Amino acid sequence: MSFVRDKFSTKFFFFLVFAFLLIHVPIVGNYVKIINTLIHESGHALIALLGGNVERISLFMNSEGATYSHQSTWVGSFFTSLAGYTFASFMAFLSFLLIGKKKQILLIDILLGFIFLNLLFWVRNPYGIFWLCSFAVGFLILLIKGGQGLRDHILLLIATVLLVDSVQSAYEILTISLVQPLAAGDAANLAQLTHIIPAPIWGIFFFIQSLWFCYYGLKRGYYKLGN
Repeated sequence: MSFVRDKFSTKFFFFLVFAFLLIHVPIVGNYVKIINTLIHESGHALIALLGGNVERISLFMNSEGATYSHQSTWVGSFFTSLAGYTFASFMAFLSFLLIGKKKQILLIDILLGFIFLNLLFWVRNPYGIFWLCSFAVGFLILLIKGGQGLRDHILLLIATVLLVDSVQSAYEILTISLVQPLAAGDAANLAQLTHIIPAPIWGIFFFIQSLWFCYYGLKRGYYKLGN
């Protein structure tokens, strides 16, 4: 059992390092990182639908994204702004949880659901459509033709990308909120909505929640995978 645990620990560490390096490779890294951007923007959109409407979502070649929505209430605007980073962190946690429970097919179905939801209703810019279609084809091939070993490794890589990028993007919004509070995206929006809570506090909140989900994702998924 100790040998199996040590072997898995080495493999898992390799995936974390590889995911971190992969998302920093020019062009390819941005392409891969959009999986986290998709989840982030989908979080905004799903919450926006509860009290308003979503006009469109754009996914860009530099891995950034934007959700254009309309809210009729302060509460709706608040939770819509709050949803992006928290939903991305939650999905990283959920990915490891499902992998740990050997539910890789369900994870593929969930990711495909987000892709087709955005493709059908929200994403209209050319690069966004290209990315969604290319990833959808890849997932469908993996689901239909991929062997279990290949499928497990690809999904573990996607889960680690989601994990690493959810923490990294939260850290980036924290640093931006400290040096350029008005340009801090969701943190700046929340500061404007709440008035008394400045952008750096929201930046700290986003980073802390990403670490929390990261810890529990590893705890619930990693240890089960090693058994």
